[in-house]
Amino acid sequence: MPAEEKNKVIYISHPSGSSAEIALYGATVTSWKVDGTERLFVSKQAIRDGSKAIRGGIPLVFPIFGTKENIQLPQHGFARNSYWEYVGLINDNDDVSVRFTLKDTQLDQKLRNGWPHSFRLTYTVTLTAKSIKTVLGLKNEDEDTFEFNTLLHTYFHAPNIADVSVDGLKSLSFIDKVANGAKDSESRDQVTVSAEVDRIYCNVPDKLQVNFGKDSSIAIEKTGLKDTVVWNPWTDKAKAMGDFGDDEYHNMVCVEVGSVADWVKLGGGQSWTGGQTLTVL
Repeated sequence: MPAEEKNKVIYISHPSGSSAEIALYGATVTSWKVDGTERLFVSKQAIRDGSKAIRGGIPLVFPIFGTKENIQLPQHGFARNSYWEYVGLINDNDDVSVRFTLKDTQLDQKLRNGWPHSFRLTYTVTLTAKSIKTVLGLKNEDEDTFEFNTLLHTYFHAPNIADVSVDGLKSLSFIDKVANGAKDSESRDQVTVSAEVDRIYCNVPDKLQVNFGKDSSIAIEKTGLKDTVVWNPWTDKAKAMGDFGDDEYHNMVCVEVGSVADWVKLGGGQSWTGGQTLTVL
C-alpha cells in the first residue's frame, strides 16, 4: 500500500453538525462527535502507523475473540489490523453512510494459513444527527461451514469513570475474565466500575444504556449479536500497555457488543449480519 494511503482517514459529516472519522486501517471508527462533543475514546498513546491495532474508537474483532490455542492468529483476529478497501459514500435521505470491504485475498499468507477460509466482510458506518450505526456483514465464500467470533470493541469517552453506569445487565450470566473465567450472575441494577473489569455478559437483550453522569447517556441497540463485554483495565493493566496512558482508565469504558461466548457457525455460501446503533440521549 502506498505511504499516503497507510494513514488515510475517511471523514463524514451530517447537516446537523455531527461527524465521524474512520481509518482505513482496521476500518476503525476513531471519532464520533455529536453537539460538538467527542463520544469515543482514543488513547493519546494510540499507534496509528499500521504496526498494531488502534487503541480506542471502535476496533473490529474478527474472526476470533482473544486468542485460541488451535488458531494461529493475532489476539482478536485480523480485521482490526488489516487495511480495508473504501467502497464509497452512500447518501440516503437524512443519513450519511460509508462502506468498507475486506476479503481473504487482501490478507498476507500467514494470516490466510491461520484462518484458511474464503470470505467477504462488508462494514457500513451510518451517521445521523444523534446516532452512529455500525453494521458488519459477512459472506462465507467457501463450500464448507466455518466458525467465527466477532465484536464491536467500542471505547466510550467518559469524563469520569466514577460517574459511569450501564443499565440493562441485571440478572444476566457473565464470564469474569479477571477471576480466571469464573461464571456468575449480575445482581446490580446498574453496573459501575471501581476496579479492573473484564466481563462477557451472555445472551444480552438488544437494548442497553451507558450513563456518563448527570444528563449524559448513550443508548446501545444491537442486532444479530448475542453478548456484551464490559472492560476497563484500571491501574495495573493501564500501566502495562505501551499504547495507553497510565491514567487514561479514568476517562474511558468499553461496552462491546458481539458474539464471543460461543462460536457462530456460517454455512457455505451463506451470509450473516450484526451491528449496533449508538444514540446520544
